[in-house]
Amino acid sequence: MNPDPEIRRLLDIMPASGRMLTKVVSKPQQTTVVEAPFPLPWSRERPIYINFDLWRRLPRPQRDLLILRAVSWLVGIRWFKPDLYQGVVLVGMLGSIVELAQGDAVGIVVAMGLSGIAGSQIWRATRSSESELNADAAAIKGAQRRGYTETEAAEYLLSSIEAVAQLEGRSELNFTELIRSQNLRAIAGISPVGVPERARQKSKSQF
Repeated sequence: MNPDPEIRRLLDIMPASGRMLTKVVSKPQQTTVVEAPFPLPWSRERPIYINFDLWRRLPRPQRDLLILRAVSWLVGIRWFKPDLYQGVVLVGMLGSIVELAQGDAVGIVVAMGLSGIAGSQIWRATRSSESELNADAAAIKGAQRRGYTETEAAEYLLSSIEAVAQLEGRSELNFTELIRSQNLRAIAGISPVGVPERARQKSKSQF
């Protein structure tokens, strides 16, 4: 597949916020179909790496939902928004600068430690099952604005999880993919059982 026309098509599918914040990059050497690395606070662009040799083997609706899902997850990570942890990170960073200028070694350690703890809380929140399910929900809403029904979007996203695993040579889904699949089955009306609240709150590091 020539990646350029497909990249242009994917950009058309994205919401405006996704086009502004993310960048689709061809990466034929990667063994995964699509990768969206966790963005650092100072990153200007949030890349989405795609192996287009594998990507082209997926039906277009699955590709649409996968890109919307990747964009939704990346856009949902906000390092600088007005809540407690982001505020603590900012205060800690500013405190480090002030203490560094004053030459206070103890103050530097305290300020940097405070910032580090708050930053780890942000990281854990964006790596939780709930954030993954929220990204799925946002992708489904985005697909509805592009002509898919909620049921269709959930079914295509669900089928893409297994299709991607097969293309990547994986015989089993990981825990997060299983949680997502169960939630998508409930949205699509395939299963009456959703995801328990306790499972939604778990971080990937706990799996």
